[in-house]
Order: sequence, then structure tokens, then C-alpha cells
Amino acid sequence: QVQLVESGGGLVQPGGSLRLSCAASRSLFSIEDMAWYRQAPGKQRELVAVVRSDGTTIYGDSVKGRFTISRDNAKNTVYLQMDSLKPEDTAVYYCNVAEKLVVGIGDYWGQGIQVTVSS
Repeated sequence: QVQLVESGGGLVQPGGSLRLSCAASRSLFSIEDMAWYRQAPGKQRELVAVVRSDGTTIYGDSVKGRFTISRDNAKNTVYLQMDSLKPEDTAVYYCNVAEKLVVGIGDYWGQGIQVTVSS
């Protein structure tokens, strides 16, 4: 069983920055997509950003130009650099990693980390 451990969340003022990290508890065999999602109170979980195995990145419309996703396969870690933060970015952020197994795909989720943007 793989555990994903998120770090880097917290309270930040509007316009500020945070960097989230998500590390797997063991070496992954073959990492496919690595992604960040978020869920604000009373809202559905939404995709923030995804980085594919070939390095292709996709961002949600609300974070384009402000957030940057990156990955370090050697460290089994995915990052989310969040700049120019807005109050509407306040949410619990979850990392998600897909691992290609010998048979099938392993789909792993972090426990979630709170990000609060407020003055």
C-alpha cells in the first residue's frame, strides 16, 4: 500500500505564495499522472493541475498563469507552486498519483492539506 504525504500548506495573505509537496511512502514502479485537486467547503472536488509522465501539464482555468506543477520521479514527489494566491484558492488540497502496475493501475490519494488565503 502506498501512502502520499502532503506538506507545505497553511495560512497566507492574498498575493502571497505557497509550495505544496507530496511524497510517496515507497519507490513507485512506473509513475503515470501526478496531480493536485482541491475541494472548498460546499463545493465539489476540482482538478487544479496534472503533470503527465511525458512532462505535459494541464491546469484548471482558475489557476492558469499563477500555479506551476512539477514532479521529481527519482524522489517520487510532486510539487505545486502557488503564486498570486487569492481568497478563492482557499480549500483542502489533495495530491493524486497513478502508478502503472504489472496488472492495472494503482490510484493513490493523499490525506489532504489545508490552504487558507486570508488577510
